[in-house]
Amino acid sequence: MKFTKLLSLCALSMLLNPLAGLAQEEKEVDKFMTFGEPSFFRPYDKKGIHVFETTKDDYYKPYTGRKLNLGAGFTMQFQSLKNENPGALNSGPTEVNALAPLKPGFMTSQANLYIDVQLADGIRMNLTNYLSSRHHNEFYVKGGYLQVDKIPFIESDLLDNLMRYTTIKVGHMEINYGDAHFRRPDGGHTSYSPFMEGNIMDAFATEMAAEVYLQHNGLFGMVGLSNGMIKGSVDSLAPNADETDKRNPSVYFKGGFDKQINDITRVRLSGSWYHNSGTNGTGLTLYAGDRTGSNYQNVMEQYYTAAGVAKAGTAMFTSGRFNPNLNGKLDAIMINAFAKVEGFELFGTYEIARGYAKNEGLTDNEVEARSANQFAIEGIYRFGSYENFFAGLKYNKVQSELYNYDEKVNVDRFAVGAGWFMTKNIMVKGEYVNQKYDDFKNTDYRHNGKFNGVVLEAAISF
Repeated sequence: MKFTKLLSLCALSMLLNPLAGLAQEEKEVDKFMTFGEPSFFRPYDKKGIHVFETTKDDYYKPYTGRKLNLGAGFTMQFQSLKNENPGALNSGPTEVNALAPLKPGFMTSQANLYIDVQLADGIRMNLTNYLSSRHHNEFYVKGGYLQVDKIPFIESDLLDNLMRYTTIKVGHMEINYGDAHFRRPDGGHTSYSPFMEGNIMDAFATEMAAEVYLQHNGLFGMVGLSNGMIKGSVDSLAPNADETDKRNPSVYFKGGFDKQINDITRVRLSGSWYHNSGTNGTGLTLYAGDRTGSNYQNVMEQYYTAAGVAKAGTAMFTSGRFNPNLNGKLDAIMINAFAKVEGFELFGTYEIARGYAKNEGLTDNEVEARSANQFAIEGIYRFGSYENFFAGLKYNKVQSELYNYDEKVNVDRFAVGAGWFMTKNIMVKGEYVNQKYDDFKNTDYRHNGKFNGVVLEAAISF
């Protein structure tokens, strides 16, 4: 009996000894947490421009212990825009289709706070917070995630070889549908975007999701699974428009090619598909997922309620954007192309979305899918010793079917802008924008709508 116990203890000791050594090694390396940028990380300053998914370039970078990075984005803007909707019914003073009155002035400043922690070798945690934004003036958590590029707590050659090409992200996070979300402004963080706003039909959402990536020799692919909504819910659901009470998950895919061809040329092409077969509850939020707001303030906004009461500023946070309202069922495809040759840069988007809203067809029990298409093209020239100056043009057009409409509506935007990175953390930029709305009914506040003018911005990011 004693011999058996001794043999068992020896076997257990031999089994645990490698893990004990690993634990001791990690304990010594991680004795103190230091400040610094984690591995597999997109910087928030000028270095983060032209970064899409994080790469595997840091895989062989020596691990020096846990690191804490505090980042932030601060933006202040001056706006001089004018808007009108001639011919729209009920658009007189205090009537329901009256637009918000605009005067030149400063917008309330916006601020973001980022916390990134290197928890272990190849394992990073992110937490993103909105300190002040158009939709939420109070402190608000955008979301966070865990990103795994290595698995240091399991010794396996097979696993190590697999993780050289694999990344896993899990959390309540900004989902990776399309490439346009990598270049859009996000609350107080506006340094990635050469223009004041992202696309008119803004495909951006934070959802509870898991994503798995494979990257090798310029080729990449991703599969993701999410709840399809900003918020989680455990409530029972009322029937949807198609008489279902489903809460189906969203499945989305992405694949493409991203290669530095030579010293001066980089080319990227990607395609994404987002699918949800039907949900209700709070509804799908791919085109209504931004909780900060547009950088065009109160422009083309329906200012009064049906009772003649002026809306609060936080209720008018999607200025200049168009939501096709496909929150009941949705299939969306986005194709993006990016090319950079020395200082010349081209970025394009083509998107097709099809589905319906969760409340459509409730009266007649007939649900017919609608479609929305989007095209956007940006041309940028970056110049100076370190490409600290930039200037560019953008054209963006959306054509969409709406519920109870016979004709498609059209929204198009033309913008010209320029900017200067005074340092890698401090940027100033300006833009002239002209946006028009066509084929909306005269009972809609967007009937014959248009706005134009100038917006100036100063931003700090680190």
